[in-house]
Amino acid sequence: KMQSLAINNLVFKNQMQLHNIDLIVGGDLLNQISATSYSAQNFKIPFLGVYSACASFIESIIVSSIFIETNQMQNIIAVTSSHNLTAERQFRYPVEYGALRKKTSTFTATGAVSALVTSNKSNIKIIEATIGRVVNLDMTDVSHMGAVMAPAAADTLYRHLVNFKKQLDDYDLILTGDLGCVGSNIFKSYLKESYNLNIKNHMDAGCEIFLGNEKTNSGGSGPICLPLVLFNKILINKKYKKILLVATGSLHSTTLTNQHNSIPAIAHAISLEIS
Repeated sequence: KMQSLAINNLVFKNQMQLHNIDLIVGGDLLNQISATSYSAQNFKIPFLGVYSACASFIESIIVSSIFIETNQMQNIIAVTSSHNLTAERQFRYPVEYGALRKKTSTFTATGAVSALVTSNKSNIKIIEATIGRVVNLDMTDVSHMGAVMAPAAADTLYRHLVNFKKQLDDYDLILTGDLGCVGSNIFKSYLKESYNLNIKNHMDAGCEIFLGNEKTNSGGSGPICLPLVLFNKILINKKYKKILLVATGSLHSTTLTNQHNSIPAIAHAISLEIS
């Protein structure tokens, strides 16, 4: 329902009709990205489902951008959502259990976001993208997702800077996905120790979205964190003109973690220019 509302509002806001949309690309956290698949069936538009856990939205933007850049399509909707009760039940414990949560644990945010990726000119331009590599440092703690994903975020950021010959201060803001407050500190330490990068222009959406709320422990998680903070805080602020988004995702399943397997992670990055 949230996704359908977000898509309908997007189409209405841009004074478009559904037949003007060439493709929907999206994913969510539920088994087999079921929420996105069920919402896509309402629109009778070609659909590509993607999954990079909490990095799924930026993956959707990258896939959409390739179709636009190669002139295969003109208007594509990227969509994602997460819901606290469903994700917590699937990946951790049902909320009604009242299970104690570690200080390092994050709290799944509830929301839905859709974005229009189009060949029409606007004041927001997607400039570059770096597709993440799967990184696994043998972490097994599902209550410490920040530590699981921080190395993947650092790897993608470093490769992005090298590949595009950029410096950290070329960006007004580097916004990571949902490392949380604890994970953000690990990310900055890891960058310094592994790549000799001292990052100062960093913000984490997971830490930012529940700022000051102690009940959420390390902050927010879910693919919705980064786009919610981006669209409702960063872009409205109009302070930042060059933004690097580094979305983070934990690629575990409940079955594999219950079997004590380590948790792989990934991070995808895109850079935006705001005019």
